[in-house]
Amino acid sequence: MSTVSRLVPYITSRQGEEPESYLALRASFDGAGRSALGYWDESPDDRDPLGVLWGRCSQSIGRDGLPSGQPQWRLIHPARQRETMTKLHCQICAGPTRTPAGFPFLAPGNGAPRSETTLLTAQPPVCLAHMRVAVEQCPHLRRGYTALMVRRAPLYGVIGTPYEWTAHGIKALAGDDVPVRYRDPALKWFLASQLVRTLTDFAVVELDSLSTLNSVS
Repeated sequence: MSTVSRLVPYITSRQGEEPESYLALRASFDGAGRSALGYWDESPDDRDPLGVLWGRCSQSIGRDGLPSGQPQWRLIHPARQRETMTKLHCQICAGPTRTPAGFPFLAPGNGAPRSETTLLTAQPPVCLAHMRVAVEQCPHLRRGYTALMVRRAPLYGVIGTPYEWTAHGIKALAGDDVPVRYRDPALKWFLASQLVRTLTDFAVVELDSLSTLNSVS
C-alpha cells in the first residue's frame, strides 16, 4: 500500500538550522543615551526597512537552492517566513501567489470571519497550486479552516522575543506570541522572528471556486 509523502513547507525549519547565540547581541546607545538591542557585527540585513532587529538563523540549502534536511515541524525559519510574508509569496513553495482577485490565505479554525473583521496573521499566503494539499496535510488546518481571498494586507508588526538591559548584561524575557505593532517603543529591545500582516479587505471563498483563477507574477 503506497503512502503519500508529506509536503514540507518552504518556511519550515530544518534539522541543523540553528539560531545565533545570544552572545552575538549587545546593547547600543545613541548620543542621547537611549539604548537599543543590536549585534556586535551588525549589518543592514539584520534589520527590516522599519528598523526592527531580526533573529539570525543558519540555513540548510540544497543544490536546488531550496531548504534541505529533516523538517522540524513545530519551528518556523525566521528568514524564510520574513521573505515570503514580505513578498506575499507562498509559504509552501516560495512562489508568487497574487491572482486577479487578490492573495489567497488560509485561516485556521472553524467559523468564517466577517468581511468587516480585521485579522492579524503571521502565516504567509498559499498559492493556488498548494491550497488543497495544505488543507489536507497541515494538522492545524485539518481541525478547521477558512479560505480567504485578500485584496489588502498591510504590514502590522512582528512576533518575537523581548529583551532588557540589566546590571548583568542582556536578558531575554518571556515571549507571548502577541504581535507587537511597528513603531511601538518596545521594539527597541526586541528580536523579531515572524512578520505579521493585517488582513483588512477580504472575501471568504470555497477552495473549488479557486480552480478558475490563475496566479499572476
